[in-house]
Amino acid sequence: MTVHAYGAHAADQPLTRMAIQRRDPGPRDVVIDIAWCGVCHSDLHTVRSEWPGTLYPCVPGHEIVGTVAAVGAEVARHKVGDNVGVGCLVGSCKRCASCGEGLEQYCENGFVGTYNGPCHEAPGHTLGGYSQRIVVDEAFVLAIRHPADQLAAVAPLLCAGITTYSPLRHWRVGPGQTVGIAGIGGLGHMGIKLAKAMGAHTVAFTRSADKREAALALGADEVVLTGDPAALKAHAGRFHFILDTIAASHDLDPYTGMLRRDGTLCLVGVPEHGHPSPGVFNLVFGRKAIAGSLIGGLPETQEMLDFCAEHGIVADIEVIAAGQIETAYERMLRSDVKYRFVIDCATLAG
Repeated sequence: MTVHAYGAHAADQPLTRMAIQRRDPGPRDVVIDIAWCGVCHSDLHTVRSEWPGTLYPCVPGHEIVGTVAAVGAEVARHKVGDNVGVGCLVGSCKRCASCGEGLEQYCENGFVGTYNGPCHEAPGHTLGGYSQRIVVDEAFVLAIRHPADQLAAVAPLLCAGITTYSPLRHWRVGPGQTVGIAGIGGLGHMGIKLAKAMGAHTVAFTRSADKREAALALGADEVVLTGDPAALKAHAGRFHFILDTIAASHDLDPYTGMLRRDGTLCLVGVPEHGHPSPGVFNLVFGRKAIAGSLIGGLPETQEMLDFCAEHGIVADIEVIAAGQIETAYERMLRSDVKYRFVIDCATLAG
């Protein structure tokens, strides 16, 4: 089937309207009319070939919310009219140990990304959610239980939400713990909301005094300015867990210095250039750890969506038309958004 989409034909060309082909649905496929698609910084990195391996034409978008339009004969989990979501994955091997544990994001044979991943249909790689419609294996389609008026703001949960939820859950963040969230952007604002909802005393770290009130409004119990070395030293040995969402190279030592014994600093922001090598003594003399985390598998992503629906959690968003995507990218580079753009995919029609 032919649908309208927004994508790029080369790294140095702007995104424009294009017609793309979606496969005819198979017996286990779900056809989704896309209503909303969040704009992730990964979209920008990929479409502009700032990360290696981009295939063109490139249609980004892995924060998809829409309505089921049709289902294959063997589909049991979803029915026509359901509100559903698709995140960063549309396939995995389903055979390896990670897939068997519901950790498809760590598929040992390589997961299939919602865009720029290998597939059998033309053009030979997956095309993402900046489009009117998508066809996805039911195993990678998620139920959305938020009310209809929140669906646009649900879209970023499919990436920013699970990217922050997964490490918070894995390291068992909860009541009685002091948790830090470094960076108050698309990822960090979700980290604050989720850590607070999990019952942790939540502290936001930011370089900008201008973000103090915003962080408190998101639910942070405290805000610490990272540009003040004395303020950081005052929190030495305090934190059970720190989630670092900053996507720029920076010194990790101030954060490991604020961890308690057996505390963990978890990195989810991916900088263009690596961080300076952290000091060893901070780690050795407190049995502290630096770790990383990548999105989440399908069971955990569904768990996250249900948790957010139960607690009334959505992203803070700005809705844009598809034709505004290049402007949105430039604003993202200036951090001029609170905190995620979401495309109204109805603007793709015509």
